[in-house]
Amino acid sequence: LIQQALLPSGALAQVAVKNGRISAIAPTDRELGPAQGVLDVQGNLLCPGFVDGHIHLDKTFWGTPWQPHIPGSTVQQRVAIEKQLLRQITLPVEERAARLTERAIAQGTTRMRTHVDIYPEVGLRNLEGVLTVRDRYRDWVDIQIVAFPQSGLLSCPGTLDLLDAALSAGADLIGGLDPAGIDRDIHGHLRQIFGLAEKHGVNIDIHLHDPGHLGIYELEHIAQLTEATAMQGRVAVSHAYCLGMVPSDLVDATVEKLANAAIAIMTNAPGHHPFPSIRRLRQAGITVFSGSDDVRNAWCPFSNADMLDLAMLVAYRSNFYSDEELAIAFDMVTTGGASVLGVDCYGLQEGAIADLVVLEASSIPEAIATHAARKCVIKRGQIVRPIAAEMQSASL
Repeated sequence: LIQQALLPSGALAQVAVKNGRISAIAPTDRELGPAQGVLDVQGNLLCPGFVDGHIHLDKTFWGTPWQPHIPGSTVQQRVAIEKQLLRQITLPVEERAARLTERAIAQGTTRMRTHVDIYPEVGLRNLEGVLTVRDRYRDWVDIQIVAFPQSGLLSCPGTLDLLDAALSAGADLIGGLDPAGIDRDIHGHLRQIFGLAEKHGVNIDIHLHDPGHLGIYELEHIAQLTEATAMQGRVAVSHAYCLGMVPSDLVDATVEKLANAAIAIMTNAPGHHPFPSIRRLRQAGITVFSGSDDVRNAWCPFSNADMLDLAMLVAYRSNFYSDEELAIAFDMVTTGGASVLGVDCYGLQEGAIADLVVLEASSIPEAIATHAARKCVIKRGQIVRPIAAEMQSASL
């Protein structure tokens, strides 16, 4: 029984949890019967657990000595630099990924989608490391894995077969990357990605950095393929910078096509790029979600895999100031991500999975603005406690 919980609505309530789900939400003076355990959150804010919809666990340097950032202006340059740096690191991918996962859990993340690099030089080693982490922390976080062709698909011989093998070995989704900018074959790249999705019955999440009108053309083709293969609601495009780079009339036309195909868009409002208008996407009915993306790796030295911090950055770059606007940023790291990850029964309502976080704040806008402390993290009714390099749980 969670007592004295402040709900996002502003009401003070008690929340009963049974068998990992919320069984009742009631006023504080209602008798709900005996409980095996009681957690008094002392009027702090109770929210759904955070969802990191886009992270790269296999790339992180977390747990290693500081790595100075090496500049590179293109995706191809960044991929080459990343390979160079990762070859020098002796800490195995599963240990780096595990330490980053622990950090995310401690900050309230209860679900995440991680992209994992698949290419001939490493084979399935990155996937195997992240699968180990997923299994190790399965009681405290649900991890969805995207088989991701970071080095290219058609332009990197052998990758297509490895992606096929990765989906058979435990990856949950197929990823894509800049069909024009990396593979220089838009139709061929997307045909293979959608083909693997159909073969394995999985969803798709495509990185799209390609700019301007080129990126718009690719988005239109993705929308066409999505409808042609009846994949509506099962495709996400990450970044889609082009939607922030072209005239508004072209944005409107493209957004309408994306909405008709029920394609979700991931943005973390990066400081060095134009990015889609979150308001415009949501007005069209498009699900918008967010994620850490790069966390202390060869692409970016920043980030702590903190979804509340990310919500603040999204709001800041989007010029969100009102409480209503700040709530949009919060939705992107909670409900929006849960929807894209296909989570049933998410949120603060009876019957929902009891994935919860307690924040030291009086409202969601205040939590974002003040970077509220995490007082407690609960996963499927289990109180999660980070202890040094280990994670332990106590039952409510």
